[in-house]
Amino acid sequence: MTIYIDVVLIENIVMNYIILYATAIISKIKPKQIRIILASSIGAIYAIIAYMSILEIYSTIILKIFLSIIIIYVAFNPQNIKKLCKELLLFYLTSFVFGGAAFSLIYFIKPQDILMKNGLFIGTYPLKTVFLGAIVGFIVITSAFKIIKTKFTKNTLICKIQIKLNQKEIETKAMIDTGNLLKDPITNMPVIVVENTLLYDVLPKQILNNLENILGGDMSKIPEEIKEKYISKLRVIPFSSLGKQNGMLLGIKAEQINIEYEENTSKKENIIVGIYDKSLTKRGEYRALIGANLL
Repeated sequence: MTIYIDVVLIENIVMNYIILYATAIISKIKPKQIRIILASSIGAIYAIIAYMSILEIYSTIILKIFLSIIIIYVAFNPQNIKKLCKELLLFYLTSFVFGGAAFSLIYFIKPQDILMKNGLFIGTYPLKTVFLGAIVGFIVITSAFKIIKTKFTKNTLICKIQIKLNQKEIETKAMIDTGNLLKDPITNMPVIVVENTLLYDVLPKQILNNLENILGGDMSKIPEEIKEKYISKLRVIPFSSLGKQNGMLLGIKAEQINIEYEENTSKKENIIVGIYDKSLTKRGEYRALIGANLL
């Protein structure tokens, strides 16, 4: 089988470029194209040297790590060791996933034209096969990292809270909502939003089941003894979220809120519990919303 060095060089530059470009997307880096091309060329030249056995040390692990660091510095110019390690790790992960997807596709398309020498796959397959394999690898790695990032971000935005009302406590999971800046317009106390069904053990059902009527000024369904006890404690909180513009929430001051987040626990007083009469999620992953300013 005849191998053309210029073809191998171009193929490796293309594949290295796409790997580095995918790494940049995952790392949220905006590198200069010339830097990525230069770094891709360095990796391609190494592939040629390794294939032709020009240097006897081409296969040592130390040289490969050193080469990877050079490629990362040329492509992304990390400003410190922490960024270098992060980008190097993502580069390796991207290379592993990309290589598996790309070379698997190449293998199934033209297995008879592929050989392995000095740890490198070499073949006479056309460039369009390389491009197709690169596209598949790029889609796989970027999609995988988007899914992982979504799951990771969702988990880090969840905390545990304990609400103390009427000398009773309830516990639930709350989502940290950076857009939740609700405050009681009179006292300026921050507001957390809680599903009404979560409060059945600490507040009268007559109040929780008649939120709209109470907000509309209709207290006819509320027994007199409950009115006398709770009417002075209730607050009306205006909001423009939760799928409704210019809405109103009925709120009540909590005696204490405990927030557990990232192994830290903080106690908060002077917090208003805004009572929401619907479910915040379909699967019940959390039943309250808490502003990031309370962490």
